[in-house]
Amino acid sequence: MSFLDKAKDFLEKHDDKVDQALEKVGDEVDKRTGHKHSAHIDRAVDEAQKRTGQGDTRP
Repeated sequence: MSFLDKAKDFLEKHDDKVDQALEKVGDEVDKRTGHKHSAHIDRAVDEAQKRTGQGDTRP
């Protein structure tokens, strides 16, 4: 199994944790940029969450 296959498998099995981590990263980036690009950061996080595992697991 290649590294890419292992990464995809991890994302599938731990989608909720990956989505939480993406949210935290987005919040930190938003904070460090002085909240000047919040809408863009939120959109990027949402798109990343849709592409991991079974999709966005946020309620």
